[in-house]
Amino acid sequence: QVQLVESGGGSVQPGGSLRLSCVVSGISLDYYAIGWFRQAPGKGREGVSCTNSDDGSTYYDDSVKGRFSASKDLGKKTVYLQMNDLKPEDAANYFCAAAGSGYRCYGRPTEGAYDYWGQGTQVTVSS
Repeated sequence: QVQLVESGGGSVQPGGSLRLSCVVSGISLDYYAIGWFRQAPGKGREGVSCTNSDDGSTYYDDSVKGRFSASKDLGKKTVYLQMNDLKPEDAANYFCAAAGSGYRCYGRPTEGAYDYWGQGTQVTVSS
């Protein structure tokens, strides 16, 4: 069974950094695109990034471009989201997700393309 488990969320001051982790089992990171999404209270789910499995190309939402960086460790079956220069508007529950077999993203991630989701990890940004 496919399972994604996020961790690494927490509370940080504006300008601080966090590194989120997502352990993936049941599918190979060599063949499945991985996306990061976030959802703040009262708002819809927002795409943050997507990374293709074939060439590692990554696309980011304009709101995080230049501040966030996605990566993966195939040996540990783990994907990461490094978040730098965090802003209050970045506060949300963050989810990692795996797309359907053979899917390749181009541009910012779209929720409908992803079949498997983690449980989320909370990020709070406040002074």
